[in-house]
Amino acid sequence: MNVYDFDKTIYPGDSATHFWLFCLRRHPAVALSLGKTALPGLRYLAGRSTRGEIKENMYSFLSRLPDPEAEARLFWDSRIDRIFPWYINRRRDDDLVISASPDFLIGEACRRLGIRWIATDMDLATGKLRGPNCYGAEKPLRFAEVYGSAHVEEFYSDSLSDLPMMELADDAYLVKNGAVLRRTVHKEPQTV
Repeated sequence: MNVYDFDKTIYPGDSATHFWLFCLRRHPAVALSLGKTALPGLRYLAGRSTRGEIKENMYSFLSRLPDPEAEARLFWDSRIDRIFPWYINRRRDDDLVISASPDFLIGEACRRLGIRWIATDMDLATGKLRGPNCYGAEKPLRFAEVYGSAHVEEFYSDSLSDLPMMELADDAYLVKNGAVLRRTVHKEPQTV
């Protein structure tokens, strides 16, 4: 199987930010959640908060939406065609996306692409995480929970924060601005 990060890897930009802006246009009350994000954002920059905490604060705007899953469907109605062509051209049925973005948001895109996914589990009523943020070293743990020691042929990401996942793959590639730049890891193929 080939495994992919999502944001800035197969999708241009950060889907969370794009989704927030999409929701803000449709539901102006979403702007009221900005104040809840500013101070935690500064604490995160100062190293006094985690990515999970900042994510929970950012997604607190979900409580202002009548139906977050319906909003995700509408969002992808207007965005699914933005998936990078390089990915569409190499897509396989056994592909997997593993992302720190919320499951409800990434899942809708992956369903439309006809692929599997693992993402951060989030309470849609509050924006609170229901488990660890699926980021960095958490990704291979989540992968192993679902797929055990399944063989990963290739892994693609825009960030070296995904090095723990890259190390599971026979080959790993960095992606920048919609282009696969270079191989980052190579090891002998695993035997099954």
